[in-house]
Amino acid sequence: MNCIAHKSSASQREGAEQCLVRMSSSVYSLSLLGLAAAILLCCSRPAIAKEQRHEFVIQEAAVTRLCNSRSIVTANGQFPGPAVEVNEGDSLVVSVVNNATYNVTIHWHGVRQMRTGWSDGPEFVTQCPIRPGGSYTYRFTVAGQEGTLWWHAHSSWLRATVYGALIVRPRDPVPYPFDFHGEVAPIMLGEWWDMNPIDVIRTATRTGAAPNISDAITVNGQPGDLYSCSSQDTAVFPVKSGETNLLRFINAALNTELFVSLAGHTMTVVGADASYLKPYNATVIVLGPGQTTDVLVTFDQPPGRYYLAARAYASAQGVPFDNTTTTAIFDYSAGGTASPAMPTLPAYNDTATVTTFTTSLRNLHSVGLPSVVDEDLFFTVGVGLFNCSSGQNCGGPNNTRFAASINNASFVLPSTVSILQAHYQGDAAATGVFTTDFPANPPVQFDYTAQNVSRALWQPVPGTKVYKLKYGSVVQIVLQGTNIFAGENHPIHTHGYDFFILAEGFGNFDAATDTAKFNLDDPPMRNTVGVPVNGWAVIRFVADNPGVWLMHCHLDVHITWGLAMAFLVEDGVGELRSLGAPPPDLPIC
Repeated sequence: MNCIAHKSSASQREGAEQCLVRMSSSVYSLSLLGLAAAILLCCSRPAIAKEQRHEFVIQEAAVTRLCNSRSIVTANGQFPGPAVEVNEGDSLVVSVVNNATYNVTIHWHGVRQMRTGWSDGPEFVTQCPIRPGGSYTYRFTVAGQEGTLWWHAHSSWLRATVYGALIVRPRDPVPYPFDFHGEVAPIMLGEWWDMNPIDVIRTATRTGAAPNISDAITVNGQPGDLYSCSSQDTAVFPVKSGETNLLRFINAALNTELFVSLAGHTMTVVGADASYLKPYNATVIVLGPGQTTDVLVTFDQPPGRYYLAARAYASAQGVPFDNTTTTAIFDYSAGGTASPAMPTLPAYNDTATVTTFTTSLRNLHSVGLPSVVDEDLFFTVGVGLFNCSSGQNCGGPNNTRFAASINNASFVLPSTVSILQAHYQGDAAATGVFTTDFPANPPVQFDYTAQNVSRALWQPVPGTKVYKLKYGSVVQIVLQGTNIFAGENHPIHTHGYDFFILAEGFGNFDAATDTAKFNLDDPPMRNTVGVPVNGWAVIRFVADNPGVWLMHCHLDVHITWGLAMAFLVEDGVGELRSLGAPPPDLPIC
């Protein structure tokens, strides 16, 4: 875990910042060209992009955690999986060979996948899964993004153990827009079950009950000093006294939003979801599942050992959660053995700390937002219940099954062909696979965050519905949380797109008063937004990437219950604004 040296000059940084300004404004002012074309027009860089090739073999490996040994599914026998490091503009060719006993796909979380939707990875959305014994090669370019992304399995709950970092550095010789001395290994936060996580979700799905909560939170696959049989393998990050290091945080946990703090040190947030931010100082950072955050830390305290600690932000009242705390150690003790200092973490339900953090993030530059919105959408998100079938014994409250939905539509994955394949093959092929009638607004308007929502509104309608968008349209979405079963903070992730977060708030969104709160100057750009518990968030993006793109809650229990939908973005005019043909090795169902 040695530091990676880096130092940038002021003149280089100034040129990079000017380029980033042009890039951020081009997202909208040149939206009809598409982001990829805008990057080429605005930000030509001297270095030649490269093609990198990797092979991921999905296979079982034996590991020991919490005093127990068992086999888990891994990539290349590693847990977490291998980190992939690229420069902006590089292309990746990753061959995935499935030697496990489960179907698998790989999603490149946060990668725009311009015209390469066949490589996005969500099972039955953009591809059929890779069957045991099969293989598939993902091919795509990482353009116009710099910072920390990640990759993970997108099939059932395999991402509990199949995940890794995707680091996107600036092209040489373009520097970072901030100075630092070195960089530590990516810090991947996860969850561990003593039971096979596939069995956990299969057991819950059979009865409709909530799945078992995890047995530990982890840092780079290790629970840390506070768990049984774990201290000998606690992750340790050696650093040097007086130096400023870049730390890259990734929340790979399935179902837990996390508070993170480093004892005795201030973290300066400089990026999130591979987008640069104005520097913001914090002693606690917040990451929902799927989110990444880049921070600078100066190790200027008395030489010693300091705990990095993380534990749950649990926003839903009365809902069980993993209340354990994971730790890692940052060490600049010069061989000392003193017990590490422990940070003070917020209370599990400290929504005020979450709000302060998320509303303090600002884009590094002013951005050019269009004044006209073409698609003004209002999506309610939340958990409900399905009635139990006659004669069935169900494990949800009062003999029901848990469900989740967007605009009362509970998403059902197809099983015989992916949505993208059916769309590409034409209307006849799409018949029976999906419909294009996903509602732009809730079918019934009600007091979404009331304490006692009518039971008549608790049951969503299952189906495979998509919402069609014209190429180049400006899309604004109000994401409104509901309190149908329990209000909760929902980390909503959009595939194929970054978006600007214009505002967030509590209660029911009111356009008459809340529109005035929009940040139209320097809103942060992300791929995953936390919709506040019993509140709302507003996002905006340009539909400049043709294909089928999943939007879902990144709490995996919620996507399992149906908290998802998909956008079908139509082709534009010309080859460069149209979806490419499927690759010849695309898996069949």
